[in-house]
Amino acid sequence: MTGYVLLPELFTATEVERLRDVVEQVHAEVVSAAEAGETTVNVWPDGHRLETVRGTTIHWEPDAVGKAVRSLSPVSHLHPALEALWGEPRLVEPMSSLIGAAAGRFVAKLNFKRAGVGSEFAWHQDFPYWYGCCGEAAYDIATAIVMLDDNTAANGAMTLIAGSPADGPVRRDPLDPTGLLVDPAIVDETRAVTVEAPAGSVLMFPGLMVHRSAPNRTASDRRSLLYCFQPTGRPELSALHYNPERLADLP
Repeated sequence: MTGYVLLPELFTATEVERLRDVVEQVHAEVVSAAEAGETTVNVWPDGHRLETVRGTTIHWEPDAVGKAVRSLSPVSHLHPALEALWGEPRLVEPMSSLIGAAAGRFVAKLNFKRAGVGSEFAWHQDFPYWYGCCGEAAYDIATAIVMLDDNTAANGAMTLIAGSPADGPVRRDPLDPTGLLVDPAIVDETRAVTVEAPAGSVLMFPGLMVHRSAPNRTASDRRSLLYCFQPTGRPELSALHYNPERLADLP
């Protein structure tokens, strides 16, 4: 079992173009508000700078010249087209099968790997962060990535360790100040699969999937919408608080 599902070209070219327009509109509005000083600032232990504005948190690219957005989270409240994806059957039905329960909302996120500056993301599982927020319920969270641009190895397409969800929570990197990254020494890269797919495709995997993404050094952006689902009736991420002390329960 690979532990992931790839649905090629689930969304049409017209739908993808509309979503690209929406995310760029959202990006412009959020950055404008940040530049106007409407933010609160938080710096993570690894030095990454985050700003919260209009109910979303901007994660800036750490090493880009000037300001470039790495991600926005949460985002679905910022535009009706993004809110509507929570009820999209093409996402909800396969996600319900993946998590084994009726799929409800956890959090929606917008990732950017801008042309030439999109940074890498080291080996990690989403699970430790979710666990720090909601404990054992984190086992039931999975992510659907809606690809808004073609994903290629050159522009930093996702690389997964096939079958890794079956390994459960894996040992974390003792040198990582956040306590969230996987120890690279235990990653079996012979099982690595780089998921290249055209725009409109959707990649789904559970929070225990070990994965990474390379930097984007091409001349084109790679943008993605990430919808994280959980069984219905549970609190969304926005209602929870991250408690790093919970991580002591994990390898």
